[in-house]
Amino acid sequence: MMRALFTLTVLVGCLVVMPAQAGDIIDRIVATVNNHPILQSDWEEAISYESFIEGRPIEKLTAEDRKAALDRLIDQELLREQLQAAPVPQAKPGDVKAKIEEVRKLYPGADQEAGWQATLSRYGLKQAELENRIANDLQLARFVDARLRPGIEIDSHSIEVYYRDTLLPKLRSSGEKQIALADVSPKIKEVLTQKKLNDLLAAWLQNLRSESQIHALTDQAPATGGQAR
Repeated sequence: MMRALFTLTVLVGCLVVMPAQAGDIIDRIVATVNNHPILQSDWEEAISYESFIEGRPIEKLTAEDRKAALDRLIDQELLREQLQAAPVPQAKPGDVKAKIEEVRKLYPGADQEAGWQATLSRYGLKQAELENRIANDLQLARFVDARLRPGIEIDSHSIEVYYRDTLLPKLRSSGEKQIALADVSPKIKEVLTQKKLNDLLAAWLQNLRSESQIHALTDQAPATGGQAR
């Protein structure tokens, strides 16, 4: 992916100039984040990667799905800017491998190398590229967790309310055996922590967007937020 920085004057043309030879590709700029371009190829690769990780056929994606993918690219760029100021360690190879094994289970036949490679090819991905993208995602997730989790507090009352109003009714409706509050309190606490973390992340991203220069240079603008136009 091309990651060169261009001035907004150049970006107005919405094109990256490349040698005009047979077979050359002109890669259109679809958005900029603080003068950093997001290319059409970045967008398409992100769509393929997200679909692959989620086990979704690309051909079934809607226009809204594509808009959401571009929106997430913008959010990721904003987080990468923050990561540069407060770096966290890169993801461990073992964590990347574990995620890949998890994804392989989504696709019949992917437990065999031939089937796995065929699946990657169907989504236009390569093993090295997949590993790199997963590593980047895990690093961003670790960065967000390190930034936001320390400020989250879940009290015992919130855990009891979730247990009474959410977990117990779910167990009864499914016919499962009731579980004692003490046995599930740690899991409930983590569920509530993750929910709070997601809320804090959404608020943080909204604030970052309000402080940033974001321009959508495509008719398929990002789905939500920011100063995209």
